Amino acid sequence: MTDSVRMVRLTADQAGDSRFDEVEAPLVMQEFAPPAAPLLVSASEAASGYVHIRLPAGWIGDAHPSPHRQILFCLKGSMDVFSSAGEKRRISAGDIWVMADTSGMGHRTIVVDGPVDAVIVRLAKGD
Repeated sequence: MTDSVRMVRLTADQAGDSRFDEVEAPLVMQEFAPPAAPLLVSASEAASGYVHIRLPAGWIGDAHPSPHRQILFCLKGSMDVFSSAGEKRRISAGDIWVMADTSGMGHRTIVVDGPVDAVIVRLAKGD
């Protein structure tokens, strides 16, 4: 069994529709913070900053593409995210969401258990 972390990813297809898929980030045993014992670590990815956000109970975000390629770590609460292709995913505390739908019609978000507290990290361009 390979160790990995599961992430929900939202991308835009060539027609401009946003679509969900799931990706796995493999974890490899390595010395990460010697002299601490080795631990499972993913590959490093370049990032340029982060923000903490709080979405209040009942918050609704109109359809929009992600302003940057970014990754969200949900710390508290739950939100439903709707792709422009009609798919829905619930993002809840402990979930990781890669927002790569930087073009096209984007996504809508509705807080279903709020407030939602999250950290968003701006990623370098890529997949």
